[in-house]
Amino acid sequence: MAKKIKSLKELQELKSRVKADIDLRSGPKETQITVHMGTCGIAAGARDILTSLTAELSKASIDNVTLRQSGCIGLCDQEPMFSLSDRSGATFLYVRLDNNKVHEIVQDHLLGGNPVTSYLSKE
Repeated sequence: MAKKIKSLKELQELKSRVKADIDLRSGPKETQITVHMGTCGIAAGARDILTSLTAELSKASIDNVTLRQSGCIGLCDQEPMFSLSDRSGATFLYVRLDNNKVHEIVQDHLLGGNPVTSYLSKE
């Protein structure tokens, strides 16, 4: 059941949160992240990864990322996964993700500039 809004302040806070989530999906921005959500990805937990990624980006106040979804890229045994392309044109494919790995990638790669090599695809 949805929470009832009791004040103008609560409504403005909700509007701000929703706008931030929408801004993640509009772009293009310096960094593009694509969560691969084919049937295999969804079955493996890609929806949770998308939700976790959205929350981590918001929590870290990262606003230079466009977050998108795509279908399967053919590496079903490595799901859930996402691709990250940075402003230099480099692309990183993070595989076999969970919420803890997403947190670490946001902290180390997006905030710190250091890809988390242990979570990258070897293919």
